[in-house]
Amino acid sequence: MKKVIINENQRGFLFKNGKFVKLLCPGCHWSFGGRQIEVVSLSAPLASASCTLETLCADSETAKQISVVEVADQQLALHFVNGKFSDLLPRGKYAFWAVDSRHEYKMADISVPEVAADIPQYIFAKLPEAVYTKIEVAQYQRARLYFDQKLVRILEPGTYYFWKTNVRVEAGLVDTRLTQLNVSGQEITTQDKVAVRINFVCNYKVTDYVKILTEIDDYMEQMHVAAQLALREYVGKCKLDELLAAREEMADYVRGRLKEKEKELFVEIRDAGIKDIILPGEIREIMNTVLVAEKRAQANVITRREEVASTRSLLNTAKLMEENKTLYKLKELEYMERVCENVGSIQLNGNGDILSQLLGLLGGSRRAGKEA
Repeated sequence: MKKVIINENQRGFLFKNGKFVKLLCPGCHWSFGGRQIEVVSLSAPLASASCTLETLCADSETAKQISVVEVADQQLALHFVNGKFSDLLPRGKYAFWAVDSRHEYKMADISVPEVAADIPQYIFAKLPEAVYTKIEVAQYQRARLYFDQKLVRILEPGTYYFWKTNVRVEAGLVDTRLTQLNVSGQEITTQDKVAVRINFVCNYKVTDYVKILTEIDDYMEQMHVAAQLALREYVGKCKLDELLAAREEMADYVRGRLKEKEKELFVEIRDAGIKDIILPGEIREIMNTVLVAEKRAQANVITRREEVASTRSLLNTAKLMEENKTLYKLKELEYMERVCENVGSIQLNGNGDILSQLLGLLGGSRRAGKEA
């Protein structure tokens, strides 16, 4: 005989000669002869090592204390205990002790990938990744949703979950921001046979996220080729000097040609421009030489103009002093002041005041200059 104690958080299954007899409640029980007692925890799902789940559920006393759920094919059951998510139940039959806990089940149909609206998204953070597909669409994106390579709809920004089934779920992300297309180092020959390299850039936005993939093969490459052809067409009609003077006109021309293709490329051209026009090395040297010569000629013209203006001003001053003796005397004093600023000392001998002697010196200097 063996004494078996069953606690409050436990139950027991009584077997006699291997056959289930009844459910044992908490307390002291004795096992003897052909009687065996299996003790199980209330926190674990209902199960026995000695009989099937159907046998236990068929017992009326056991059935009063358990919660049973059956999950069919192409179904999943979200299991909640006391209002909190516990686990995910795949196909099968399950039973849980409902003595101290409240069990609830939310059935999910997985015959299609779409997740029902009543399934809370926080659940997926607690589910294994093997049962769902997660698609994240950023604020600046849209996504083309495909089931088995068939377009279903366009996904707006957000996070989406889909059940993993025999239907393959895919998403093609499209950037809705202003996008830049660069045509770099495009070598083109001008009308006067000068090979130049042009860097062109334009900004665009996608207008139809579905048709741009389903009706066009590599739309970016087609835009690139269209820009190249427009550049060649414009540059081939211009000589080098005309080309360098008409950068804006060239950009407007190429932008106009691209805008003509907006509908068939499903894009909107916002703006375009010429970044660089790169000349061959020998052409650059020649143009630099021409530029230096032009600047020197401009400098010489300015110098001559200033000399003429200075001479004309000096002539006008001389005429005024000849007509006005007082102005002449003031000019003498001005020059005498300048002389004194640059002379360390002046020695004067004889009678008369200093100013008269200085004027006499200046007068002697003028006469000597005239004689010379």
